[in-house]
Amino acid sequence: MVKAFIFDMDGTLFQTNLILEPALAATFDILRVKGLWQGDTPIEKYRKIMGVPLPVVWETLCPMHSLEIREESNMLFHVKLIEQIRNHNGALYPYAEQTLAALVQDYPLYIASNGQVEYLQAIVETYHLERFIKGVYSIQSIASGHKSDLVKQVIEENNIQYGAVVGDRASDIQAAQDNQLLSIGVRFDFAQDKELEKAEIVIDDLTELLKIQLDEKVY
Repeated sequence: MVKAFIFDMDGTLFQTNLILEPALAATFDILRVKGLWQGDTPIEKYRKIMGVPLPVVWETLCPMHSLEIREESNMLFHVKLIEQIRNHNGALYPYAEQTLAALVQDYPLYIASNGQVEYLQAIVETYHLERFIKGVYSIQSIASGHKSDLVKQVIEENNIQYGAVVGDRASDIQAAQDNQLLSIGVRFDFAQDKELEKAEIVIDDLTELLKIQLDEKVY
């Protein structure tokens, strides 16, 4: 029986909060130069919505802008996020490498993320996660845009019979439940207790994963 751990990336393995604000500031610097923004970067407004999907970010920060300008802003933002990653301004969560190194001895490990392909690739390459991760899956490959369908793709392509989804948001917990996998919530930066209520296990430290045995299905 193939049993695996499927990880979310942002807010689970990677401390995305470290690069979001610098990337946002750099993006708005460009928007100001192009005459598309006046005034200060809306950092405070952004802090209140950190962790929401990027389309919602730009609808909130730039409500008076056209969809075309929001999409351009989002592309700029991704470029700046990747620059931050490549410059090592982000970081993995404490004990992430040690935990992955231990888990990979017994289980194949995968990433299923709402992040875009180039963004995920930058994190994997910068922090050498290919040492541990067998496959990286982006929501870009799923027409529905649902995390549950992305996890299903991971399961089907790798003949996984059972496993766990590890993540910090409600969509991760739901993806585990929809695919009859163990749901493990991490109480890190973006995590909200209400979203983690349905998780079968909640951890505060990645090393707690080493105590979990994927012995049987939990429904």
